[in-house]
Amino acid sequence: MDLQTQKNRVRELHELLNQYNYEYYVLDHPSVPDAEYDRLIKELIGIETQYPDLKTADSPSQRVGGEVLDVFEKVEHRVPMLSLGNAFGPQDLRDFDRRIRQVVGDDFSYICELKIDGLAVSLRYDNGVFIQGATRGDGTVGEDITANLKTIGSMPLRLSEEIAIEVRGEAFMPKRSFEALNKVKNEKGEEPFANPRNAAAGSLRQLDPKIASSRALDIFLYGIAGAENANITSHSEGLSWLDSLGFKTNKERQNCADIDSVIQFVESWVEKRPNLPYEIDGIVIKVDSLRQQEILGTTAKSPRWAIAYKFPAEEVVTTLIDIELNVGRTGVITPTAILEPVRVAGSTVGRASLHNEDLIREKDIRLGDQVVVKKAGDIIPEVVNVLVERRTGEEKVFQMPTSCPECESELVRLEEEVALRCINPKCPAQIREGLIHFVSRNAMNIEGLGEKVISQLFSESLIHDVADIYKLTREQLIGLERMGEKSIQNLLAAIDGSKENSLEKLLFGLGIRHVGAKAAKTLAQHFETIDCLAEATEVELTAVNEIGEKMASSIVTYFAKDEVNELIQELKLASVNMVYKGPKRVLAEDSNSFFNGKTVVLTGKLEHLNRNEAKEKIEALGGNVAGSVSKKTNLVIAGADAGSKLTKAEELGIEIWDEVKMIEELNK
Repeated sequence: MDLQTQKNRVRELHELLNQYNYEYYVLDHPSVPDAEYDRLIKELIGIETQYPDLKTADSPSQRVGGEVLDVFEKVEHRVPMLSLGNAFGPQDLRDFDRRIRQVVGDDFSYICELKIDGLAVSLRYDNGVFIQGATRGDGTVGEDITANLKTIGSMPLRLSEEIAIEVRGEAFMPKRSFEALNKVKNEKGEEPFANPRNAAAGSLRQLDPKIASSRALDIFLYGIAGAENANITSHSEGLSWLDSLGFKTNKERQNCADIDSVIQFVESWVEKRPNLPYEIDGIVIKVDSLRQQEILGTTAKSPRWAIAYKFPAEEVVTTLIDIELNVGRTGVITPTAILEPVRVAGSTVGRASLHNEDLIREKDIRLGDQVVVKKAGDIIPEVVNVLVERRTGEEKVFQMPTSCPECESELVRLEEEVALRCINPKCPAQIREGLIHFVSRNAMNIEGLGEKVISQLFSESLIHDVADIYKLTREQLIGLERMGEKSIQNLLAAIDGSKENSLEKLLFGLGIRHVGAKAAKTLAQHFETIDCLAEATEVELTAVNEIGEKMASSIVTYFAKDEVNELIQELKLASVNMVYKGPKRVLAEDSNSFFNGKTVVLTGKLEHLNRNEAKEKIEALGGNVAGSVSKKTNLVIAGADAGSKLTKAEELGIEIWDEVKMIEELNK
C-alpha cells in the first residue's frame, strides 16, 4: 500500500476503535466482540510500527502503555483544585442552605452528584486532543500522570470538538477490578490493597504505564476548569456538554429545587450505596447556576457554593487485641489499638487511634474487649465504645508506662497537656520521626525517601540527623533492600535537588515546635535568611503578622541550642539553601506601590499572567487578593469574559482595571 492509503486506513481505524471504546467503557454496550477490537488494534500498531510518522498522541494504540518513567514531573494547576467543606447530617445541609440564601436570595437550585471514592485528576485538551493529565497534589501543584491516564479506556484521547478545555474528574477502581487485583496479589503472597481508593491512587502513580493499564481503572468527569467558547450558564449544562464531547459523567445525578429535595436524595443513596459497582463515600451538593457560584466565591480552601455530605460511618464489632505505643517527633506518646482485622467502610482495618491515656480511661477500654469501630468521615478508624456486656472477666486493664517505650526515659505530662511526652532529645523514635517529617512533601519533599527507607537508613546507622541525608553515597545505599542502581541514582538526584528548596521548606522540615507550613513561609518571607531568623528576639518575632508569643518563644528556644547551630552549619556545608526564594512582601511603610494595603479581586481570563502569578506579584507589593467582590474590595482586575464579579464591582462603584493596566502598575 502507498503512504496515502495507509493514512486513510489509520484514520478509519482511529474512528472505529474510538467508537468501540466509547461503546464499551462509557455506554457499557459493546457492539463488537473483544476479538474484533483486538484484531483492529493489532493492525493499527502494525501500521504505526512500519510508518512511525503516522503514530499520533491521540492514537488508540497509546492506551497500551508507554515507556517507563524515571520520575513524575510537577504540574502547576492553572485553576487551583480546591477541596470541599463537609456535612455530616441534615442540619449541616440546612446551615449550608441558609448561608447560600443570605448571599443570593431564594431564587436558585441545586445539583446533587455521587461522591466517587477515588483520585481527583485534572485533564487538559488542546484542539480536542488530550495533552496532559495531573493529580490534585496539594491543590496548587500536582504530578504529571498523562501516560497512566491514557490507559483508562473511558477517557477520550480526542474529543468530538476541536477545542481547548481543562476538566476535572475522579479516577477510580471499580469493585470488580479491585477484587481481581487483590486476588492476584494474594496468590503471589503480596500485601493486598486496603481499599479501591488506595488501589486507584497506587495504580496511577506507577512509573510503568503498563502496570496502570493492567489495573482496569475508570473515570467520571464532574467539572470544567476552563474552556474556550463555552456558552454554559449552569453546572448541569456543563455536565451535558461534557457528555456530548465524549467524556463519561456519572448519570446518577439529580437537580433539586430546594434543600428538602437534597436531603431526600442523600438519604436514598445511604441505602442504595452498597449496590453500586464502585465505591462512593458521600454526595456532592452544588449550586447549579455558574453566575451564582461566582457571586458566592471561594475561601482559601473550598468553594462556598458546594459541600460534600459524608455518609454516616459504618460501625462494626471486633476484638481489641493489644494497645501499641508510638513516639512522635515531638515526643508525644500516642496509644494505638491493635484490632482483630475487620472490614469497615470498604477497607480492612487492623488499627485504630486511641489518642491519649485519658480517652482510654474515659471509655474504660481493656485488652481483650469487644469494641465498636467506625471510620470518622470514612477515613480514620476509631474506637467508638466498649461492649461491656460481652466481657468474660479475662479482659485486662491497660496501664500506661512511666518510661518511654523507645529510650526508657521518664515520661512527663506538661502543664495544660493531656498527652504523656518523652522529653529526651536523643530519643531514637523522635529522631526517626523527625527525619520522616524532614523529607515529607510539605517539607523538603525528597522523592524516594519514604518512611520505610528512612527507617531502614536509621536502623542501619547510616543517618543520625537530617544533615546525614546529604552525606549519603551510592556505596552506602547499594546493599539496602530494594535499592538497585536506578533507584539509587534517582534518590541521590532527589536529595541533591532538594538543596535548592526555598527557606520555608527547610524551616518547616526542621520541625520547630508550633511552626507549621504557613508560619514557616511567613517567617521566611519576613526574615529572608535563616541567620536573620536565628538572631531574632521574641519582640521582633511577635511583631510579624500571625506569629504569637508561644511560637516566638519556641523559635528563640530552638535556635539557642548548640546542637541546632551545629546542624545548621552542617547543612550549610552540604550547600543546602538557607535563603527565601519566593516573592518578597513589601512592608507597608516601605512600599510606594498602588497595590499596598489594597484588596484586589481577579476575574475573567488573563492572557499574559496566570491567576497564581498575578496573585503572587500583587501580594509581594503589599496587596491582598480576595476571591469575591464586596464593599471592602478596592480594585477589580477584569480579564476576558469577566462575569458576575465585574457586574457586582460596577454596581458597587469599585475601580476596575484591565490586565494591561495591572501589568503596567506591577512593573513600576
